Amino acid sequence: MVEKSELLAVPAFAGIPDDQLDWFIAHSEEIHLKAGDTPFREGDPADSMFVILEGQLQARGELGGETMVFPISPGLVTGVLPFSRMKQFTVGIRALTDGRVVRFPASLFTELTYRMPELTQRLVGLMADRIRETTRREQQRDRLASLGKLSAGLAHELNNPASAAKRATSQLRELLKRIKDASHELGSRELSTAQKSEIERLEASLVQHEEVPSDPLAISDLEERIDSLLRSHGQSDLWQLAADLARKNVKPEALESLFATLDADTARAALVRIAASVEVGTLLNEIENAIARISDLVRAIKEYTFMDQNPLQNVDIVKSLENTLTIMNHKLKHGVAVKRDYGCIPLLVNSFGSELNQVWTNLIDNAIDAMQGKGELRIRTYREDDCVLVEIGDNGPGIKPDVLPHIFEPFFTTKGVGEGTGLGLDTVQRIVKKHRGNVQVNSQPGDTRFQVWLPLAEKAA
Repeated sequence: MVEKSELLAVPAFAGIPDDQLDWFIAHSEEIHLKAGDTPFREGDPADSMFVILEGQLQARGELGGETMVFPISPGLVTGVLPFSRMKQFTVGIRALTDGRVVRFPASLFTELTYRMPELTQRLVGLMADRIRETTRREQQRDRLASLGKLSAGLAHELNNPASAAKRATSQLRELLKRIKDASHELGSRELSTAQKSEIERLEASLVQHEEVPSDPLAISDLEERIDSLLRSHGQSDLWQLAADLARKNVKPEALESLFATLDADTARAALVRIAASVEVGTLLNEIENAIARISDLVRAIKEYTFMDQNPLQNVDIVKSLENTLTIMNHKLKHGVAVKRDYGCIPLLVNSFGSELNQVWTNLIDNAIDAMQGKGELRIRTYREDDCVLVEIGDNGPGIKPDVLPHIFEPFFTTKGVGEGTGLGLDTVQRIVKKHRGNVQVNSQPGDTRFQVWLPLAEKAA
């Protein structure tokens, strides 16, 4: 038999009058548990509240596609609580040790609120705390998932230029050795001042030559003509050199002067050095471009996260959007065309910049998913009274009319299990409201638009 003193030891029941406790005990059921027993399972009808008196229990269930496990100790109240809309238990409970629990039927909650108002108030507060904790866990998981996706994309974006730079550096070593060997051979020959000048003139003109043919057929034709010239002068094994020079759009006529002023072996050594020097210039350009790309990404990351900056400041909306697009380029470049329509005057919003970037990230990510990675992403900004309006749209299939009223609700998602937490748009709305703004959506097949209004900073206004 449950004693009133046992219930009074439970924080939710502390100080409850004796007559109320008597009523609660009279309408409850005491259950003795053995290790391994399950008072209820995930998916069972949510028809009871449980007060843990003795023993250690464990809750286990799926939350947003992730398995959650947490302990339940004596003194806690679990199960369904008054005013909860839960129809089925979202977790299951298993006893880790022998113990005792008190089961109270949910069918008596209406009478409970009348007979035990103070307990009811405490239980409602307990339920609110659980909702906040569940939301916090989900938001944290959602942020980590978003961070994981962005990190994976950025790793890929950084890896491409880094690999290109590494590959070019490796090729440079071989080319520098080739230049050294060819220069050594030329140095061993007695060349006149005019011959040396001709080699240096041709090398300088070809290294500075920037015109590169884009047509593969033109490159192939040029390669064939250079190779034919080399063969006519007894150089039948320099096909790779011919290919390298053709890619730089070197004309065969430019090489004639070498064979006119030098013997065949000297001309060959000069050509090897010149072709290697030309290729060095190309590789240096590749390394420079790769480093510039890495630098741009690092800058975008710093500006996206507002690293080393005050968290609250006047943020240029267009710059914020462009940083987000740079960070998300890995998802855009495989079939999403971005159409920009920005106002010509900078629009500043006094905000927590990293949070605004989270808004753009969620909206753009949803648009890409809606288009299944292929389509047109439309981004528009303009001033409307004392607000900046940011419109992010796509030409996907649109949002179903029965779904549209619920998209900003916490935990509501149309994605499969484990694919979405249902907190992306809830987060968007929360951040926008925090900035004293508003967000709306209009959707029809081929044209979905999320519109975000944010008050302009006083300086901009």
